[in-house]
Amino acid sequence: MRTRLKVALWTAGVIVLLPAVTLATTSIVNIVATKSDLAAIEPYGELVPVDGKHMNVVISGTGGDTIVLLPGLGTAAPGLDFQPLIRELDDTHRVVAIEPFGTGLSDQTDSPRTAANIAGEVHEALQHLGIDRYALMGHSIAGIYALEYSRLYPSELTAFIGIDSSVPDQPGSDDPVPTDGLVDLRNLGLLRVFSALGADPYDGLQYDDATKQQMRLLTTKNSTAPTFLDEAAHTPGNFASVRDVLFPAALPVLLFVVQTDSDVEGWTQLHKAQAATVERGQVVALPGQHYLHHTQSPRIAADTDMFLDTVG
Repeated sequence: MRTRLKVALWTAGVIVLLPAVTLATTSIVNIVATKSDLAAIEPYGELVPVDGKHMNVVISGTGGDTIVLLPGLGTAAPGLDFQPLIRELDDTHRVVAIEPFGTGLSDQTDSPRTAANIAGEVHEALQHLGIDRYALMGHSIAGIYALEYSRLYPSELTAFIGIDSSVPDQPGSDDPVPTDGLVDLRNLGLLRVFSALGADPYDGLQYDDATKQQMRLLTTKNSTAPTFLDEAAHTPGNFASVRDVLFPAALPVLLFVVQTDSDVEGWTQLHKAQAATVERGQVVALPGQHYLHHTQSPRIAADTDMFLDTVG
């Protein structure tokens, strides 16, 4: 009887201690691996001064007009993520991919991630580069920031091109972005474990292995950092802040949207309604998923060229 009790107590102790030992191990491995990851990140683009910090930008092409690329929420390395689209556009345009604070190689910031602050920082970067006339092309949440941008700096814009871009009245825009527990999962090393066990998000896409590895490293660096978490927390408020804002009527607007598989009810119709608020608005529905520029860059670039040529 005593032997059975000892075995039961020993088994219970193992059951209790095993998760603790495992988490302690993954935490230590994460600390060591994080240092290694940071050392393996390679520079690209160029750093420009913004608000006393540094913002990374990637400039490609020498065309007569300029297209400024803005990423969606949670894109950890915009200058690399946009590569397939940059390659299609930079034969005929100068392309400037902005990495807002907290993404890519840009600094973190304590400045609240409001639409107005983000727009102002992007504008300051472009001013430093001497760029004062350009089309904005933005993915996802950049559609919200572009509305604020067009309100603040309307005279500088030649067009807005949305890549499955967000609109103010889309269903779910009031819902908080779920980030609870992310930091704890990171510190315990579990995010690293989940990432290693999960499917490769870049499998089959037009990135070389070195670029894929850099994007993974920057995802680990930026996806739970304070700037991203603050931007996520501000997202419902940023939607609300532009609820009554329209693009200037004279601003040409081209909106690429996911043709199917969108989880937002009435997605295409919402964009048609937004395009109808300007004098030259167009919606193009494409097959694919939310990151349309991963798979539809040739079509996006070709239609963008035609659209910008048409609007002059």
